[in-house]
Amino acid sequence: MLVREAVVRARVETLRGPEETVQTGAEVERLMGRIREVNERLIVAAVHAQTMSEEAREEAAQAKTELEQLMGQMRDANERLVAATAHAQAMAEEAERAKEDLIREKARLAETASAARATSLRMSYLAQHDVLTDLPNRQLLNDRLGGAIALARRYGRQLAVLFVDLDHFKHINDAQGHTSGDQLLKSVAERLLTCIRSSDTVSRYGGDEFLVLLSEIADAGDAAVSVRKIMTALTRPYRIAQHDLHITVSMGISVFPGDGQDAETLIKRADIAMYRAKEQGRDGYQFFKEDLYVAALERQSLEGSLRNAVGGQEFVLHYQPKMNLETGAIIGAEALIRWRHPDRGLVPPAQFVPIAEDCGLIVPIGQWALHEACRQTRAWQDAGQRPLPVSVNISAVELKANGFLEGVRGILQKTHLEPRYLELELTETVLMAHAEITTPVLQALKAMGMQLAVDDFGTGYSSLSYLAQFPIDTLKIDQSFVHRITADPDGAPIITAVISMGKSLKHRVIAEGVETQEQLAFLRAQRCGEGQGFYFSRPLAAEQFATLLGTGVAGLGT
Repeated sequence: MLVREAVVRARVETLRGPEETVQTGAEVERLMGRIREVNERLIVAAVHAQTMSEEAREEAAQAKTELEQLMGQMRDANERLVAATAHAQAMAEEAERAKEDLIREKARLAETASAARATSLRMSYLAQHDVLTDLPNRQLLNDRLGGAIALARRYGRQLAVLFVDLDHFKHINDAQGHTSGDQLLKSVAERLLTCIRSSDTVSRYGGDEFLVLLSEIADAGDAAVSVRKIMTALTRPYRIAQHDLHITVSMGISVFPGDGQDAETLIKRADIAMYRAKEQGRDGYQFFKEDLYVAALERQSLEGSLRNAVGGQEFVLHYQPKMNLETGAIIGAEALIRWRHPDRGLVPPAQFVPIAEDCGLIVPIGQWALHEACRQTRAWQDAGQRPLPVSVNISAVELKANGFLEGVRGILQKTHLEPRYLELELTETVLMAHAEITTPVLQALKAMGMQLAVDDFGTGYSSLSYLAQFPIDTLKIDQSFVHRITADPDGAPIITAVISMGKSLKHRVIAEGVETQEQLAFLRAQRCGEGQGFYFSRPLAAEQFATLLGTGVAGLGT
């Protein structure tokens, strides 16, 4: 652009037509003066022609010749003057056009520079803001949080960081689509902005996570007031794509200076507190406490070890017998996974399965467990044991994983186990959360010849209309209800209702967690067909379970 301007300036400076015209005009003036002089000489010569001497006549002739020459030169000069004048006019017009081009070029350069400044400002803005919600992003939040910490430290103030996570946001994306999910996130951002002061900051931290910086608070109670205000605002219904969407949120709170001295620590600890809120049932908030940090470190350590365990043959299955409550005979077994940690010993599933689900390891672990259970069941049959079905728990992540059906079919073929000896257990929540996805998968499994059971029944939706649409064979009464049979008067009616529901749907009913003679007596009285629990046997290693099959447990509890 600067080169173009220089070229235009050079054009203007090289236009010299007017100077050429002036020089030619001066030459014409000189020639005309000379002609006048010669004419005067000729006139004098003509007047005195009679008296002139021969010498004078020659001089007059010479003057006449000179006049003729001068007249020729005059004509040439006039022609050049006309040409120079025309050229000068053309050059003047060209100069004017060049000046106009220069003015336009300057205007264009100014406009381009203005556009470049606007683009630079826009790029700088986009580098610091979230594209979807227009909220500050992580970079800008960290800058503001760093500045707020510096001011709080200088003046002895407190500030709070709130970590906000939408509960089950993935379900909304799956059910309503990502467009509706994006609209929900924008609406959440707008509501968050109405809940804060101008000195505070709301940031989209990623996905369905938001961070709120309360730049100055009096104490932790002040932060709790803001949290409750935010939760009230965010849990009001959202009207999106002709649907009313209802959400809950889980929030974690960290406070400067007690919970951290820098931005990274405060954010990390607010995140830890948020996960504790989720563990407590979601739809709530938690302040950071030091024991949460210890638990987070423990979790991180377990996750690292778990990743190594997947390929290191550290898992083992134990088998708990299922009993016919009338005869005392073993009618099946539930395969329960254990983690044989090299330093910690046997780690129960309650400690590592949730971690495996969160970090995506549950699928390979579940595939191993299913294959091992089928292999062991077939091995018992080949060893001459009475054929019994084995049940294996399936998580929501496994059920929705690509290739799940093909994987189950392949395991049965590889282990040569007949499908009727395999029962898959799914929790009630898993079944109901995505019924439109779950139903065809269950129907396909049922068509393959497998048994299907609802685990932990009574803790989820407990909807008779929902259960009727699933090809379920067995309802497993959650052990929390069984434990309340004698301790809580309200527990008995629930058990009775579940048994009645199972019979009306023509399902087998099995009670989990049977531990006492009183519980067994009540279940028998209610004609519950099956049970399992410590009263009969703890989960056993494969070799011990094989021994139990050989000796039987008939007569236990009679």
